Amino acid sequence: MSSKPTPITPELVASHGLKPDEYQRILTLIGREPSITELGIFSAMWNEHCSYKSSRIHLKGLPTKAPWVLVGPGENAGVIDIGDNQAIVFKMESHNHPSFIEPYQGATTGVGGILRDVFTMGARPIACLNALSFGAPEHPKTRRLVSGVVAGVGGYGNSFGVPTVGGQVRFHTRYDGNILVNAMAVGLADADKIFLAAASGVGMPIVYLGSKTGRDGMGGATMASAEFDNDSDEKRPTVQVGDPFAEKLLLEACLEIMAADCVIAIQDMGAAGLTCSAVEMGAKGDLGVDLDLDAVPTREPGMTAYEMMLSESQERMLMVLKPEKEKQAEAIFKKWGLDFAIVGTTTPTLRFVVKHGGEVKADLPIKELGDEAPLYDRPHVESPKLPVIHARDIKPPIGVVEALEKLIGSPELCSRRWVWEQYDHVIGGNTVQRPGGDAAVVRIEDGPKGLALTVDVTPRYCEADPYEGGKQAVAEAYRNITAVGGKPLAITDNLNFGNPERPEIMGQLVGCLKGIAEACIALDSPIVSGNVSLYNETNGRGILPTPSIGGVGLLDDFTKSATLAFKAEGEAILLIGETRGWLGQSVYLRDICGREEGAPPPVNLEAEKRNGTVVRGMIHSGTATAVHDLSDGGLLVALAEMAIAGRIGASLDAGPEAIVPHAWWFGEDQARYIVTVPQDELLGVLTKLKAVGVPCLQIGTTAGHTLSIAGERAVDIKALEHAHESWFPNYMGGKA
Repeated sequence: MSSKPTPITPELVASHGLKPDEYQRILTLIGREPSITELGIFSAMWNEHCSYKSSRIHLKGLPTKAPWVLVGPGENAGVIDIGDNQAIVFKMESHNHPSFIEPYQGATTGVGGILRDVFTMGARPIACLNALSFGAPEHPKTRRLVSGVVAGVGGYGNSFGVPTVGGQVRFHTRYDGNILVNAMAVGLADADKIFLAAASGVGMPIVYLGSKTGRDGMGGATMASAEFDNDSDEKRPTVQVGDPFAEKLLLEACLEIMAADCVIAIQDMGAAGLTCSAVEMGAKGDLGVDLDLDAVPTREPGMTAYEMMLSESQERMLMVLKPEKEKQAEAIFKKWGLDFAIVGTTTPTLRFVVKHGGEVKADLPIKELGDEAPLYDRPHVESPKLPVIHARDIKPPIGVVEALEKLIGSPELCSRRWVWEQYDHVIGGNTVQRPGGDAAVVRIEDGPKGLALTVDVTPRYCEADPYEGGKQAVAEAYRNITAVGGKPLAITDNLNFGNPERPEIMGQLVGCLKGIAEACIALDSPIVSGNVSLYNETNGRGILPTPSIGGVGLLDDFTKSATLAFKAEGEAILLIGETRGWLGQSVYLRDICGREEGAPPPVNLEAEKRNGTVVRGMIHSGTATAVHDLSDGGLLVALAEMAIAGRIGASLDAGPEAIVPHAWWFGEDQARYIVTVPQDELLGVLTKLKAVGVPCLQIGTTAGHTLSIAGERAVDIKALEHAHESWFPNYMGGKA
């Protein structure tokens, strides 16, 4: 019996996140009024989260190719070749809106989704990272959100069995109403066995794999493409529910089915679920798709075609199988206790046909669902240039040592141990460098190769000057990988911004992308995958522009990786790179002087590459005993972190007379590293660096159990360590 069609009203169109002109475009495209299921399909495919309609035009300027890039943007994840028929598969994605509404499940399903993106390509996940941005510590929601998100990240990664090895955590009032949860996953695959999403061959079976479909996550992609308001808590039903144990089974079944050569194409069911996965598989292969929803395994009775097509239930895959391997594939999935159902076939029609209960619920042109999605060149204005802050115009309110004591225990610069100790960061036995350093280091199988992994961005720089901030985010990732001895190879990005319909916000996105592209080209680090997350704002107040950069580098020998901890007393401490004492947008200026202002430090990409190459050479030759890049907090904070990590102090010279002391110790000039070397290597190092034009200055010697600066009082390393380690547990325990 035919069901009565749902009338398509302007209110219904608007509730699906479609504007009147976009709906008119649908009517023109299909020549009739859509069914409710078709309207849902268009809303899923044409929302910002899936179509990138505001950013696609600008993403084309990013460099994506290099001889070592096997798969660039457009697939589930990017793939780079690291030799010996080994490939690294990686990507970063956001789960911002769901995590604000329901922090535990939002973070959990963010991790689950990015892991599926990686193993869909045929890779076994070997590491996870994340970048988390929360509101001001004093905001009434912040503590609960931190607790829920951290528990969710750990709850999924720990149960699934992949180590969480690094990341970022920040606090700023601009995230009060819209936190950011960016999850990154890295996997290892055979370079000649990478699986893609494009279907091929007519009449091939399309198979649904994994967990059953429910009503969780309904409209999740559409919700992720809208800004928040006071009623955002009502969107809880759009947050998916994760099951890491089911995903572990799905991983093993998928890798086994791939090894058995059963797979033609495979696609994760992520945002927009069955709709997006089926359309992308068909469209990429220039094929049509017929789906029979009566065959879809469901966990709730009476689900409609609309609900099944838009459900974002987790731990599901869609696969095109070799017909002769059907029984073998089914046996593998049944063995792992997972659903396996043939739900459709590929066709030559280039139509996307969805049937349910004997009726055609959707019949749409498959290529146009993606290709004809709206593409906007939105108006954008360049961010106004901010004045350069001159250090001599800044009167320090407290002394150098007092400022260090305050900064090292501040929310911005304190230890994140409370966070990463809730993650299993050593499962699998290949974590060489744990969280807390410049970059994580993970051994590849039995070695000798290793990966250096990091996630970085400085949002306050990006707001002050999007172009320089974009460059700095890439340069910071480059330095972190370099500081452990890795050669930077490629990056994934997660571009988090506010409402692109506001020209100043669109200008931030455009400016950051220009800076990112320029830095990627200069530093030989193409972008191979990524995600764009827009409309991150509440009641018109946007987040800081936060283009998170996930960097991957290679070590030929993981045993030669460097750490930031001082190793022995009596070693020379060298400052590599030029110091001008740049205080604009510095943590010192904001947290000590109460001034969040000025232009951020400029990024000299030529100096970044030259200085980084020299530092990697020192690590590989064994000359450098400890290495740390300089970033937030400047020189003295970095020295304190090295002393705390090694439990060895330092005797430090006063800064040069040309630079005022607070600017010398806390300025955030770029392209800089601190390196320690044995005294008998010092002269040779200084001579070599002078010959290649790299600024290098001995600023002190490792010694004792205090940091002592000429002309200042000494400060005990244990006292600094206590301040550094105590803020986070005190805050989460309600004491800070």
